[in-house]
Amino acid sequence: MAKRRKGKKALDLYGKAKSSPLGSGKRFAAVEAEAAAGGATNPSAVAAAAGRKKYGAARMAQMAAAGRRRSYDAMRRKESRAGG
Repeated sequence: MAKRRKGKKALDLYGKAKSSPLGSGKRFAAVEAEAAAGGATNPSAVAAAAGRKKYGAARMAQMAAAGRRRSYDAMRRKESRAGG
């Protein structure tokens, strides 16, 4: 497997750094990791509060539901491949 090089980030047409797609959970995980590195006692709560402030409660609830759905679907696919 090829190692990932650090340094240059992917840029969009306007020279801004690309970020993960909204709703993928990668942005949430990044904020959570940054909060943990900063010494937060509950980094998930920090990330959730920041997301609610930026996107609003309804949109955050919608993204959380989509994430739970994706997680559940992935679990079901894994079970069906295992034959259980």
